[in-house]
Amino acid sequence: MRFRNLVLIVFSIVIAASPAFAQTQRTPSDVVRDFYKAMHERRFKDAWAMSVYKAAIEGLSADEIEDLRSLFEEQAAGVPEQVQIDDEKITGNTAQVFVRLPPTDSSPQLTSKPVDLIKSGGLWIIGTESEQATVKKAGSRYFLDALVDINQETMTDILKRLIGMEAALAQANNGVFGEARALVGAGLMSDDMFDPKKTGYVFRVTVSGKTYVATAEPAHYGRTGKLSFWMDQTGVIKSADNGGKPFSAGTK
Repeated sequence: MRFRNLVLIVFSIVIAASPAFAQTQRTPSDVVRDFYKAMHERRFKDAWAMSVYKAAIEGLSADEIEDLRSLFEEQAAGVPEQVQIDDEKITGNTAQVFVRLPPTDSSPQLTSKPVDLIKSGGLWIIGTESEQATVKKAGSRYFLDALVDINQETMTDILKRLIGMEAALAQANNGVFGEARALVGAGLMSDDMFDPKKTGYVFRVTVSGKTYVATAEPAHYGRTGKLSFWMDQTGVIKSADNGGKPFSAGTK
């Protein structure tokens, strides 16, 4: 009997010391604190692994995660080293943790933001069941497809803005348009617009007399973009999925 009790005690100690057991004891508030801490420290893979987005991050290569860094950095911007938890509400396998938000210009008073969690595999993870279903369906393409859409929309917007920038430069330059260096030097365009790490695109402006052509191809086809773009001084924007190759004027 004494031996049996000793075995049970040792067994209990081993179970309690195991990582799996420790994880099951983490409350929703614990998970939220750890998530925000990982985001603040830019440990993106660790952070997303505590959420329903685990399926979207675990299959990515180091190069793919690096391509996504700008997207993740944007989401991590402003995340403090520690977050203050105001309240926690658990209902069955769902929970909400209310995180204190600091005052801003648009919201001068302290407010609390609810963070949704669900219990999956005995562990609390950030997100909802519907979000989890969406992520599981997309798999490792979830973040990549989101980045592709964002970069393509951004490039379309850059080209639309380029029309006004070139017009302003030409007005002050005897009708002559300018390439990238001239636009940046005139304060009309930032260096970021020509940085593939920021836009996901290789963007060029080629001037010939009083005409110009702007082109953009994905820095990494399928990861940072799929469409190639072309636009001349008339402002007509053309785009196509050329497998990452340049879009020429003759492409339909």
